[in-house]
Amino acid sequence: MKIKVERPKCISCGSCVAVCPQFFEMEDSGLAHLKNSKKDADGNEELEVQEPDCARDAAEVCPV
Repeated sequence: MKIKVERPKCISCGSCVAVCPQFFEMEDSGLAHLKNSKKDADGNEELEVQEPDCARDAAEVCPV
């Protein structure tokens, strides 16, 4: 499964970090960061994982 963070849309609410600190953290810039991810040309972050664990919950609580 691929986890993707659309960073240009991030509003810095931190809900993903609160629900899933295993994969997410807040950067000094205030935006959410997907740990160990790669950035694409649009500034989004992607990470391939075997088990999504709490990442689905993080996606559900994200307001954007």
